[in-house]
Amino acid sequence: MAESIQSLLRGPVRVVNVGLAGFARDLAANGETVAQVDWTPPAGGRPELLAALSEVDSSWVEAANGAALEQILAADPVLVDVGRAGELVPELDRRRLLLHAGPPIEWSRMCGPLKGAVCGAIVFEGWAGDLAAAEKLAAGGGIEFAPNHHFGAVGPMTGITTKSMPLLVVENRTFGNRAWCALNEGLGKVMRFGGNDAEVLARLAWLRDELGPLLGKALRSSGGLALNPLIARGLAMGDEMHQRNVACSSLMVRALASSIARAARDGASAARAFEFMGANDQFFLNIAMAMAKSILDPARGVTGSSIVTAMCRNGTDFGIRVAGLGDDWFTAPVEMPEGLYFPGYSAADANPDIGDSAILEAVGLGAFAMAAAPAVAGFVGAGGFAEAVGYTRAMGEIVAARNPKWGIPTLEFAGTPTGIDLRRVVESGIAPAINTGIAHRLPGIGQVGAGVARAPMACFEQALLALAHAR
Repeated sequence: MAESIQSLLRGPVRVVNVGLAGFARDLAANGETVAQVDWTPPAGGRPELLAALSEVDSSWVEAANGAALEQILAADPVLVDVGRAGELVPELDRRRLLLHAGPPIEWSRMCGPLKGAVCGAIVFEGWAGDLAAAEKLAAGGGIEFAPNHHFGAVGPMTGITTKSMPLLVVENRTFGNRAWCALNEGLGKVMRFGGNDAEVLARLAWLRDELGPLLGKALRSSGGLALNPLIARGLAMGDEMHQRNVACSSLMVRALASSIARAARDGASAARAFEFMGANDQFFLNIAMAMAKSILDPARGVTGSSIVTAMCRNGTDFGIRVAGLGDDWFTAPVEMPEGLYFPGYSAADANPDIGDSAILEAVGLGAFAMAAAPAVAGFVGAGGFAEAVGYTRAMGEIVAARNPKWGIPTLEFAGTPTGIDLRRVVESGIAPAINTGIAHRLPGIGQVGAGVARAPMACFEQALLALAHAR
């Protein structure tokens, strides 16, 4: 031992700086070689969070997480049907109820795109004759609002769901539960980004009257489309299922093409369906969202578990749910995405993050699988291949497992990071990353960019304290 110490002292000075990088910069400026180790106190050193972490650092929570993960990883999601929303969610037929993305919110607090989409949906359902009358009806309390999540549904961006809209149906055949999501409207001016003009409503009517029934008939006749193997192939082909769905959209059309052709009433309707889906690289997004919801829902209510079962945002608030805390919401102000903007737009035009699509990150896709889709890193302004791998590895620090069914080729087919553990989020200070589209802050304009957002740490801190108290 003495000899090794003497050898160390005879050599050049080597410095390892732990924590504040300023010390390392000063040494480096004076010619010293410094290895910087990023470190912060667990949970930011806050006594109440450290006490809560100690309370839930137990075999009881680990066993509960094991039970929740067993349900998540055993899921067998299958796309089985497309049906009218009012039939799938009977409450939509019983009253003027409109479902939206994110945690609960009242009209007065809604952001511009969400208000725009709400008004468009009111006109679409015939509850008002024009947008001005629709706004008056919504502001006057004539419409009930509720999150999609309260009724087994999800929706991208504004996430509007009303009674006559066609919903994709995904069944988790392991547990028998189902989840739904509206059909993807395509690109450009669409209701999910707050669009509400005649073009938007006409497209919704076509989805309701033609494409939805056609896809439903095709799926029923085919016996459904198994999604686990399709996701695995998509990951191998460069998709991460949030901002890139090129492969999975194509694979879905390929799998259902013959059933769609047989189910169509004539060649023209089949052609319209194929043209619409073929021109929309994000068509599979909504299927993936319903799939993620069906996978995570069985874990709700696993007593003591710290696994996150939902993440979503309504453009004003961000909300999470946790397996061991049932249907309770833990919310905080939503953050602005950081990314790239389409020509003519900038951060000044952007709305804060919005949509139920963060359910994909909660199940281990999106930013958590960015290493499988390095092209996405450039699209959302996150860098290149190394940065894409970095996102996936960083997200691996805050999960409890990896999904062996969904391997990432660039990581030697390691499974996607799955099962966000709120304890690890709070302890490490690493907030979940979310790949996202960026909506214009004003209604009716649409998407103006794409980027990466972060889930607010306050949501996880609140949930940790609640879980420790429930213990």
